[in-house]
Amino acid sequence: MSESTRVVADADVLAADLLVGGAAREALDHVRSHSWVTLVASDALLSDAEATIAALADDELASDWRERVDGEREGVEHPAGDHPGLASAYRGDAAHLLSYDDSLRSTAAGLSIQPHADLSVRPPDAFARLFDAASLYEATHDDEYPGPDRDPRD
Repeated sequence: MSESTRVVADADVLAADLLVGGAAREALDHVRSHSWVTLVASDALLSDAEATIAALADDELASDWRERVDGEREGVEHPAGDHPGLASAYRGDAAHLLSYDDSLRSTAAGLSIQPHADLSVRPPDAFARLFDAASLYEATHDDEYPGPDRDPRD
């Protein structure tokens, strides 16, 4: 069963968070602002994002980003050849996969994923708009929502 506090950001979203900001940053700031929300990512997923960052910016920025995000994520393993975002979500029991990939958000993809995982695949703007930290916290904890407990920029 998927955990509603576990989130995977596909490589395109991870790169956009760093290089563009906007909806990707807003969505991942929700994750970074709460110690009880977990970013899940395999090494393959981070390698894809690192390669994208290097191609669009430079190798040093990509390397620095990788070092930082390695300490922020919970790592999972999956078979080589699996889609890194989907596999990270499945193997990491995540309930949310943030992606700009239309094929992952299609009805056909949803129907093929549904028997294997309780996974919501949506673009970052939808996640940012719909994320309700207070409701999620109260559904997964025994006390009242204390508010964000981390600075997303640290």
